[in-house]
Amino acid sequence: MNQPLASTTTTNQTPASGHAASLGKSAEAQIRALASRYPDPLAAAIPALYVAQNEMGFVSLEAMQEVARVLDIPRHHVYGVATFYTMFRKSPIGRFHIEVCTNLCCALRGAAKIFEKLRQRLGVQPGQVSADGMWSLEEVECLGSCGTGPCLQINHGVYDEMLDDASLDAIIEACKNGQVAEWGAK
Repeated sequence: MNQPLASTTTTNQTPASGHAASLGKSAEAQIRALASRYPDPLAAAIPALYVAQNEMGFVSLEAMQEVARVLDIPRHHVYGVATFYTMFRKSPIGRFHIEVCTNLCCALRGAAKIFEKLRQRLGVQPGQVSADGMWSLEEVECLGSCGTGPCLQINHGVYDEMLDDASLDAIIEACKNGQVAEWGAK
């Protein structure tokens, strides 16, 4: 079904991003097992992309091509799914990826100030990774905590209700001390 990859990298090569271009055997087996749960392999694209993201750290073009190859579905379908949903990272992120909700409810309760304080304290610009690879920071539209905002999420943990300077410091220290799971930790 699939045409040959149009990428300059081939399986088992490392692309310019420095990340492996192919999925490991375990990840491929997971994707095949996921695909067997669906009547159409196209439906397995989202869970397969999660597997690829966990394996490779983010969903690069090479990861999308690998998912398409393993599922034997068109690359454009996987690309469309991966680029539509914001939960798939398209570039490397820090070990602690901080998302601050700046939607209306959180904005009215000081989200912009929290975002700026985090940017200054962590020394990282939005959309970038700190030099030590520890932090990345981004604004997001909604984390579903409108009644308890402002809200931020670190990796998969949500922090809301009464966020102030002291709680921000405590959260940052918890990350540094290993009390918050790093991105991709199982």
